[in-house]
Amino acid sequence: MGPASDDDVAGWVGSLGLDGLVDIHVHFLPERMLAKVWAYFDDATTNYGMEWPVFYRLPEQERLAVLRSLGVRRFAPLVYPHKPGMAEWLNQWALDFAAREPDAVPTATLYPEQGAASYVDAALRAGVRCVKAHVQVGAYDPRDPLLDGAWGALADAGVPVVIHCGHGPLRGEHTGLDVFAEVLARHPRLVTVLAHAGMPEYDRALALVAEYPRVHLDTTMVGVPFTENFMPLPGDWPARLAGIADRVVLGTDFPNIPYSYATQLRAIAQWADADDRLGEPFLRAVLHDTPAKLLGLLGVVT
Repeated sequence: MGPASDDDVAGWVGSLGLDGLVDIHVHFLPERMLAKVWAYFDDATTNYGMEWPVFYRLPEQERLAVLRSLGVRRFAPLVYPHKPGMAEWLNQWALDFAAREPDAVPTATLYPEQGAASYVDAALRAGVRCVKAHVQVGAYDPRDPLLDGAWGALADAGVPVVIHCGHGPLRGEHTGLDVFAEVLARHPRLVTVLAHAGMPEYDRALALVAEYPRVHLDTTMVGVPFTENFMPLPGDWPARLAGIADRVVLGTDFPNIPYSYATQLRAIAQWADADDRLGEPFLRAVLHDTPAKLLGLLGVVT
């Protein structure tokens, strides 16, 4: 049923025959920006209508030490802008971060603005392996023509986009999977990871996975007790994953989650235990093999 606590994670991962975890949805940000993010969570009762204590509120090096103690061998440190003029300098910060922390893969982000296609192309040439798009925080329309060149370049490169485009935890003007589905219709080869499994539109997310062979789901905050209180999974979730076992990837939202890292792993383990078609092969795929493939650690996505 998964690890009881963070102290048990590394041993549990080893028992699956894995040498570590690959987490595609982790956040590291410039310190001043992270402080503002944490301040937002401190006021979560006002912003979200619920408390949201940041479980891993630690200095950067201590957060990295926690990931390493958990057996997270590689991770995507995701950054995201909330206004024009931020994305390009965040991309440089993320490249510098990955250069000094070898277990972090280089990442980038984007925003609908003049020059978006140019700086995304520059990021791709610099070797980024993952891009974050946050429709809710950025409050932008992913169908904006200013992004069309960037989506096209990413589709051609086969670099995955982890996109928060669902309504959870708050509905935005341009959130909703039907909105992003229009982007996929224009760029069907875009390698996409629907953050939070498209929460709460789980059915629509599964439909997009069925329709587009390069669309994936990440596990970030999915199925944990905190989220089940307000955006619960369908009761047949494990059975519905059985046909797409290689299209689900580990994501956690570390460090900004209001519970332990082990809590997310227990949720995933419970899915694996609930259907005989899943089991340990599913766990090995989700926790390591599929995210490693997407991030270019096991070869090129075809």
